[in-house]
Amino acid sequence: MDNTDAAINILNELHTMQVSVSIDDFGTGYSSLSYLKHLPISTIKIDRSFISEITSSDGDSAIVQGVISMAHHLGLNVVAEGVETNEQHQRLLAYRCDLFQGFGLAKPMPLAELERLMAEQEVSTSTNS
Repeated sequence: MDNTDAAINILNELHTMQVSVSIDDFGTGYSSLSYLKHLPISTIKIDRSFISEITSSDGDSAIVQGVISMAHHLGLNVVAEGVETNEQHQRLLAYRCDLFQGFGLAKPMPLAELERLMAEQEVSTSTNS
């Protein structure tokens, strides 16, 4: 973000083309709360460094819960990166996180394998309903 004005112009142009934009690794590096109100974004992704300690650190838990709440009040979606355990996933569900990424949900895989996994889950879900 060396040239913030140019970046904002590009993001506004993308927004007019109905392209959704996410801020990755929110809460670290150059990410700033001011981006949430000045940039035309739709989603923030909470950095894995906060997620990894969400069940053992009151501070990280409070930060994650606060970021999710603040994002929702601004009309943004939230993705949690680095979800590795069911306990983390359940905590994030309780905090009303929208989307999840991490090995705790699935390992990276080829498209054909992903399609098979999703089809199996769909069958499993429909038979359990």
